[in-house]
Amino acid sequence: MNGARMKVLITGGAGFIGSHLADRLVIDGHTVTLFDNLSTGKRDNLQGPASAARLVIADVRDREALMRAAHGMDALVHLAAVASVQASMHDPLATHATNFGGTLNTLLAASACQVPRVLYASSAAVYGDAAPAPVPENAPLAPLSPYAADKLAGEHYLAYFARTRGVNATSFRFFNIYGPRQDASSPYSGVISLYARCLATGAPCVVYGDGRQTRDFVYIDDLVEVLARALARDDLSCTVMNVGTGIEQDLLALINAFETLAGRPIVCDFRPARAGDVRRSLADVTRLRATFGYVPQTLLSAGLTHLLHDRAPLARCAT
Repeated sequence: MNGARMKVLITGGAGFIGSHLADRLVIDGHTVTLFDNLSTGKRDNLQGPASAARLVIADVRDREALMRAAHGMDALVHLAAVASVQASMHDPLATHATNFGGTLNTLLAASACQVPRVLYASSAAVYGDAAPAPVPENAPLAPLSPYAADKLAGEHYLAYFARTRGVNATSFRFFNIYGPRQDASSPYSGVISLYARCLATGAPCVVYGDGRQTRDFVYIDDLVEVLARALARDDLSCTVMNVGTGIEQDLLALINAFETLAGRPIVCDFRPARAGDVRRSLADVTRLRATFGYVPQTLLSAGLTHLLHDRAPLARCAT
């Protein structure tokens, strides 16, 4: 199917990442179906090219609905999740039902419907604080939250289905993805969208800990490029791959970057560090580069500029 037009199912397709991927795949000529319960995904995210996609409003905890949606698909991209460490700490049973149960349901549907290719959104959170930085894919894994544990369990199930049921399945460990459409109204949103909201409203930026914790921030367009290239490959089964930039930024540097773009200082509200938060996060992108000849290229300053000039997130920030 290299370069061929495909029928692609995206779980979590109305969300931040899913809607951007849908835009790209529709532009590339693929037939796209979006599977989303709209708990965090939004119809407003589907006003661009993704408006041509079919939207199935259903939950990944509903295996029968997934079976119906997966029928006849050439590829499945599993993005649906409660994508929050802190939400998983507060209610691990509820997040487990989606983050693990939904993943297993998705794999069962892909297997039963003989979907040739599955891409899975795992997380850099699986490394915890045990791994060196930059962290390669074969580093020790030490999840610090139920969210991370569920993502790692999903990787193991993906490998099981690849080895025993013939599912061509690849796990991608996303580092910190950011960009337009990331919901800044949620307290569980990514730190960049939260700080963008603070910039728009004048509220202080909450910093948990000393602000020296680091993250590898990946602009959404770069992630979409990686996933689009992966869909065009049929030789990545049982592969696990970091998706990062190989550049780390601490939160104080992030705030300084916002201040530079805004031309004014930002007030910080320092609070105690939170359980489950990783101290240092930096991707080793050697495997990504070797596989695709590509690594995310958008510098943080450029990505923040794109974000702040996008009207949609600013409108959400102001509400």
